[in-house]
Amino acid sequence: KAFSDERIWNALANTLIYTGIALFFQLVLGMLIALLLDSDRKGYGFMRAVMTLPLVIPPAVTAMMFLMMLNGSFGVIAQGIIWTGLLPDNFSILGNASTAMAGVLLAEIWQCTPFMVLIMLAGLRSLPKEPFEAAAIDGATPVRAFFKLTLPMMSKVIAIAVLIRGIDLLRAFDYVKVMTDSGPGTATETLAMYIHKTTIDYLDVGYGSTLA
Repeated sequence: KAFSDERIWNALANTLIYTGIALFFQLVLGMLIALLLDSDRKGYGFMRAVMTLPLVIPPAVTAMMFLMMLNGSFGVIAQGIIWTGLLPDNFSILGNASTAMAGVLLAEIWQCTPFMVLIMLAGLRSLPKEPFEAAAIDGATPVRAFFKLTLPMMSKVIAIAVLIRGIDLLRAFDYVKVMTDSGPGTATETLAMYIHKTTIDYLDVGYGSTLA
């Protein structure tokens, strides 16, 4: 039944798209912010501490915050985008099938990028200084040093970060449940959401367990 269920293939596709996009942005932003904060100068320790604050907020609360900020009538983010002329007046980002996933991803990326920053920062702080000093003496630019030294030496740290976040993203539920409840239609329905709906809402425990 599962293999012939079109809805599960849609949910699986949404889950993979959600995971891929969120992982890409969190990885890139996490590395960039970590590079900016990798300094012993005064005030940077405080900035590193502030970066962890979004991780303290429960995902459901974050989802409610972004649900309000993305409201087409009064949401600060939605109004800002509408003001630029990119969207029509009173446009509902979460109520439109073409933009709902982007709205949910915005909340996910905002909250979980600091986790990537912490891992990348820990990796950067543990790198030996000698290769970078030698590269600077040889005339290597910071960009070249990053691609030739930093990235190769950070490969194991990046792999661990991708593994941890990838596992978490494949279970995407909180943000989708609070912000769109899989809608509009099934535009943002992830695998975890479909399992939840099947088991809890439709009371089809057998099939829900099979999907899980």
